[in-house]
This record gives sequence, C-alpha cells and structure tokens, in this order.
Amino acid sequence: MEIVRQEAKSAHLCPRGHVATICIRVFKGRRDVLVHLFRPDWASEEAVYPWPELVQQDPQTGPSTCRGDSRAVLLESFNREEMDQIVAYLTARYADRLTRISINSLEFPLPAGLLPLSAMPEGKDIGRIRFEIVPHYPLPFVVHGLYDLSQHKPLDPGPSQT
Repeated sequence: MEIVRQEAKSAHLCPRGHVATICIRVFKGRRDVLVHLFRPDWASEEAVYPWPELVQQDPQTGPSTCRGDSRAVLLESFNREEMDQIVAYLTARYADRLTRISINSLEFPLPAGLLPLSAMPEGKDIGRIRFEIVPHYPLPFVVHGLYDLSQHKPLDPGPSQT
C-alpha cells in the first residue's frame, strides 16, 4: 500500500484543510474504487473560523442562493492530528485491501459554491462507507467515505462462454 502526501503551497489559515482519498483494491464488484473521506459531523465548529480569508464570496450570489457550500467543504476536512490517526487506522486495519492513501491540503481561499461530500445523495452507484459502524472502531471522531461505482470498471468476469 502506498501513502502519498501533498502539502499545501501556502500556510494553513486554520487547523482544518486536510483531505484524503483511499483506493480500495476490490469493492462491490469493482476494481480500484476511489473513496473520498470526510467528517459528517461538524456543526459545532462553524462559527470559529475567519471565513472571509478561507472562502471566496461570489459577488453575484449570496450565500443562501449559492448552489454549493464551500464552508461545509472546509468543515468536512480533517486537521493534521485527525489525518494522522486515520492513516494509522487504515494502515493497521485495511493495508491488505487498499492500494493507496492520498492525502492533500486544501488551498485557500476556497472558491465559492463548492459542493460538500455530505450533500451527495446516495443511490444506485453513489454510496457511503460509515467506518464508525465497523466493530472495534477506535477513532474518537466519525469518518465517512463517499464512492461512485459508476466511475470504476467492473471486475473482469473472465473468458466468456459461447
């Protein structure tokens, strides 16, 4: 399993801003499925950040008419300590199932109107992994993973029979 880290080019303006994607070798009949990790619970932190420095405002639309919520994108991200805990957990528990963990830092200010992962509806191809329901989940915070099976090829069924 490969762990790839890409740090921000500029200094972080807040503790949050670390994001991760894992690549699962085989998942739900698909190969190399990308799963984007995020924090689903963050409402208590919303007021503590210098938002004008972190998120660009779209002058033509107000926050209530904007399609996305770039603030939520930031709030769904992890701090460095949480990210280190996630990597340690995934490495210990899922190393044989993962091919890669990619860790990136958000660049600030974020553009206005980004769609947070938590806003994506689950359906036929889009779903969530809720790590906290796995027995013996050790982390003190909740982590979810969003995947889209339509973006990944099915496993090769082998030679066709004629």
